[in-house]
Amino acid sequence: MARLWLIGCGNMAGAMLRRWLDAGTVAARDVFVVNRHDRDLPGNLAQARAFPEGPLPDVVMLGMKPQQLDAVAGDFAGRLAGMPLLVSILAGVELATLAQRFQAQAIVRAMPNLPVAFGKGVFALHGAQGAPAQDVATRLMAPLGLVEWIAEERLFDMVTALAGSGPGFTFRFIDALAAAGARLGLPADQAARLALATVEGSAIMAGASDAAPAVLADRVASPGGSTREGLNVLDRNGALEDLLYETLAAATRRNAEMAAAARGG
Repeated sequence: MARLWLIGCGNMAGAMLRRWLDAGTVAARDVFVVNRHDRDLPGNLAQARAFPEGPLPDVVMLGMKPQQLDAVAGDFAGRLAGMPLLVSILAGVELATLAQRFQAQAIVRAMPNLPVAFGKGVFALHGAQGAPAQDVATRLMAPLGLVEWIAEERLFDMVTALAGSGPGFTFRFIDALAAAGARLGLPADQAARLALATVEGSAIMAGASDAAPAVLADRVASPGGSTREGLNVLDRNGALEDLLYETLAAATRRNAEMAAAARGG
């Protein structure tokens, strides 16, 4: 098990910690959290305003808000100098920006999404040139869901838009599907239950199938049937794909703007 120190514990970091503790990836005694104020942490984890004396842990993770990077580096970079592995889940903060502020043997930039709490998340990683650090990061993140190493950092803003923001877009789709059912005349609460269960079951089916989602959609849609008529609306002039492209493009642009702000220009 890895020894882990964490700076900041927002919703995402808290979800990761709960999953790690439940999966036995880390032991509560091996985790220490630095927060500006005490929080309700899973497993009654140790927390304080500064790190304890003694050797550095295997992994230090940055889990605070990106806007706090300079303040955190000013407070703790000296204490953490020489750490084996720094993992950052700060949206929009690039490896070069992290390397300017922290002295670490290896740095990994990471982007999780919220389903990590159930072991069904996506964890995109970039950095840590060299097998040992990459192996440590991969083993640590594996219980959280799908782990994908991203070869080029320039792609990270796009990955963040697709996977990091993706749950938010999916939740909006579920809500819209339910609202459409209610507009047709279903009771709103019933439409909401039906929409949620339909998306949940469809995602499980897609994940368990060897066929691509497009193939599965065609299998559901009988020629001349009601599903085909509905798909014709979604497919008309690439309307759905264009809408999602615009959605991801907007999120990608914002990620690039945050990265520029973090590096100071």
